[in-house]
Formats: sequence, structure tokens, C-alpha cells
Amino acid sequence: MLIDGKQVDSMAGKAATITNPATGEAVAEVSMGERADAILALEAAARAFPGWSKADPRERGDLLRRGAETVRDGIEEIARLLTMEQGKPLRFARREVESSAEALDYYAGEGERISGEVVPVSRGSRSLIIRQPLGVAAIISPWNYPADLLAWKLAPALAAGCTVVAKPSSHTPLAATRFVMALAEAGLPSGVLNLIHGSGREVGRELVESPIPRKVSFTGETDTGKWIMERAARTLKRLSLELGGSSPAIVCEDAEIDEAAAACVQRAFSNMGQICISVNRIYVHNSIAEEFTTELVRRTEQLRIGDGLDPEVDLGPIFSEAQREKTEAHIADAQKKGARILFGGRRPEGEKFRRGFFFLPTVLDRMDHSMRMMREETFGPVAPMMSFDTDEEALKLANDSRYGLAAYVFTADMTRAFWFAERLEAGSVGINTTNVIVPKAPFGGWKESGIGRERSRAALREYMEEKHIRIGLRGD
Repeated sequence: MLIDGKQVDSMAGKAATITNPATGEAVAEVSMGERADAILALEAAARAFPGWSKADPRERGDLLRRGAETVRDGIEEIARLLTMEQGKPLRFARREVESSAEALDYYAGEGERISGEVVPVSRGSRSLIIRQPLGVAAIISPWNYPADLLAWKLAPALAAGCTVVAKPSSHTPLAATRFVMALAEAGLPSGVLNLIHGSGREVGRELVESPIPRKVSFTGETDTGKWIMERAARTLKRLSLELGGSSPAIVCEDAEIDEAAAACVQRAFSNMGQICISVNRIYVHNSIAEEFTTELVRRTEQLRIGDGLDPEVDLGPIFSEAQREKTEAHIADAQKKGARILFGGRRPEGEKFRRGFFFLPTVLDRMDHSMRMMREETFGPVAPMMSFDTDEEALKLANDSRYGLAAYVFTADMTRAFWFAERLEAGSVGINTTNVIVPKAPFGGWKESGIGRERSRAALREYMEEKHIRIGLRGD
């Protein structure tokens, strides 16, 4: 762990073994902290805050850029750790680490452009609006993108002038730890960036309940986010919560079928469906359902599955046995209620798959909203389909969810595209694309998919307070 500029073990001497989900083999041992360790980290961040918050934004930006270069220098090591602990293919792990470096570069620049406002002149006085850093920020990141999602939280926090205590997932701490160490090596002052491992019950609880942090940023399950919101309310902490999703994809009768099928396959199965904006529900117009389904299955059949360290594979294992069993339970529920499996739906056969948490990408049709897969977040490699007849029906089905993180529409008619985009209840809408996360656009959810925004300039303001300064003038 990293506390007050020093690499340390937990005070209790506890450790956890991290295993490779593709092989079941031990990868590393990681020190596991408790509440006492979290308190030390928070206190270190609090001591460092006055100096860091007053530092020249250009100085903070220079350190973040230097950190980005240090991360890029270690990209192969970090990516390999990421594949071994999380399972995703190595080429996608490299992309994730590069994205984490991009976050540092992006907010290095944005932090230098923090500005205020001058309120229009009033007789006898002037008003200024300035923005100042909140204080200590506690960051809790998930296991599915352990480097990337951590980076896009701590980069705006540091650029805004906040100090940070980061807790990566205790299931995938290796790449996140190496990323943080690389950033610290760039010359950050002691205590500005702290990293602690541990369980949510111990370390996570302290980060949320302690009066020291003024901000908690969390990505994870909706139920956990609700618990954090309840506990953080006791000290009125600022929150950013990026929670669960059940993203619909609407394929209209005038869509380019090949392109729509390719996009749905990519977003449904990438990272084995373990993405908050994965395509979870596909609604396809009746008139093209058969043709679209044929193309979707054809493309799914071509995906290669195996150990993420194999450069030839497209998909690695599911992250854990619990995630695999949840996927199987959702498929069984759908079948019992009338769904049909068109491809997959089972564990692959063969010796090379015996020890890992492998599962075939799965396509289903004849779905309806009584099935768990259409109501809950499976977080597994599934592409469930049902058909519709009218745009109004498709919209109603798409919005029939407690989640609202992302939605996708495929159509050649831009009038129809805007009709859907303006009515879909989601924080991001992709038209003829399933790639809705870009650095300069805000990202976050509606409904039970969360509150607050990440990425873009909007994320920077999530770590700042606004202050009004009114100045009385003589003789005006």
C-alpha cells in the first residue's frame, strides 16, 4: 500500500492471494489493510491537502503529465498484471492502461483551465464566483476495469487540487497498484496520493463514514451505491456514483444490419459482458429480426475464447465463479420462461478450459420482460433479443428499467434517431454506435444508474466547491 509517500504493509500483517481466473493459479500476494490503515491514509491526505490545494495548477499539471509518461513506460508490465488478475485479453489490457495514461494527460490540461465568473455589474458592488478544491477525496474503484476507472477518478481529483485516498477492488488490486505507484514516482508530494487495499466492510466503510473525506467517488453495484449514499449523508459528503446498467439496443427496420450486428456483438461480449454499458437487451424490428439474428449469431460464432495471455483470443474467462453462476442462473430462468438459445449457453469443453471460469458467448431470442436477464444486470456474455413493431413500443420497452446508464439506436433516419435520443432515459445515447465513452463528454447515469458525472470538464467540477465573493464599492 502507499501511505504518506511510503510503501507499507498492513498494520495487522494480513494478506490476500490473487489468482488468475483463466488458470486458477496464484499470481501475487497483496497486503490487506483494515480500518486503522485507512485512518492513517486519510490523515496523511488531510495533512497534504493545504499545500496541494494551493499549488500552481500548472505545477499539478506537469506532475500529472510526468505520471502519464511513467505509466506508458510500464505499460507492458501493468497490462500483463491486469490480464493475469482480471482475465481480459492482453491487447485490451494494453488499451486500458493507455486510457489510464490519457486520463492523466487530459486533466493535466483541464486543471490549468479552471476558471471562475464575474457576475454582471450591480450598483455599488461587484460579485465574483471562484472554484476551490473540496478537500480529501475517497475513491473506490471496481474490478472490471481496475486501472482505467481508477484513473478517470483520481486524475480530475488531483487536477482540481484535492488529495486522494484510493481503494481499488480487493479482487483486482495489482494493475491499479502499479498504476498508482507509477504516478507517485513522478514526484507527487507525500500524502497527496494514497492507496490502501482491503474489504468494503473494513476499509470501504471507514472511507465512507470518516468525517475527513469531503467527497466519495464509487463505481460498482447499485445496492452498494445506495448504502454509500445513506452512510455518506451523515456527514453530507459530495458523491459521484456510477452504478449498474441494463443498456438497451434498438435496431430499426432501416438499420444497416451488418453494422448493427457487429456493434451489438462487440458491446455485448467485450470483457465477457462485464461492462456497465454492455448491450444487455436487444430490441429488433420484426421485419428484419430473422436477418439480424442470423448475422448476430454468425459473428458470435467467430469469437475465439481462451487465456487472455494468448494473443489470438478475443475473449478471456468470466472474472469469477460467482459471476459465471449468475450468468447460468439468468440463462436458466430465461429458458424456463420460453427463451431459446441460438448459440452458447454453456461452459466450453476441453482441457484448456477446465481450470478457468470460461463460458461461451450466448445469444438468445424469444425473450420478454418477465425474465431476470431483461430486468437485472447479468454482467456476463449474453445477448438477449426480442422483437417490436413500432417505435413507440421499442421506446417503452427500452425505458422499462430501473437503470439508465446508456442506450443505443440503429437507424438510417436522423429524425427518428433524434426522436429516440431525446426520449430514452439514459445518461448516454449512441446512434449507430455503441461507443459512448469519450474523454471530452460527460458520463453518468439516470435513475438507479447513479448520480454525478465522470470524464470531461464536468468531472473536474465534481471535486470543487463554488464560492461567491461580493465586493462593496465606495462612491458608486
